[in-house]
Amino acid sequence: MNEQDYIELGLKDDGNLKLILRGSVEHSSSDAEGKVGVVSVVYATYNCQKARQKFAELTAAAKDDYYMVYSCPLDTDLPALQHYPSIQIGKDDLL
Repeated sequence: MNEQDYIELGLKDDGNLKLILRGSVEHSSSDAEGKVGVVSVVYATYNCQKARQKFAELTAAAKDDYYMVYSCPLDTDLPALQHYPSIQIGKDDLL
């Protein structure tokens, strides 16, 4: 699967909770730490169309941030799913 396939999977109208996560690199408040990777949930809805609209708005305005959308059933061990809420931030992103 490619990135677009995962996005469409997350936006599927399946009655599950839709979560939009943002991955970003930010400067730490402590000079000793430098940059830090931050993953945050920025939007949650059960409405597929609202999720699609918000995802489009966020990605259109994104500069250096990375967004991904997930479809999450409740009361489920999320790592057991094929695609669950997570964003990888590598060392190169922090340079």
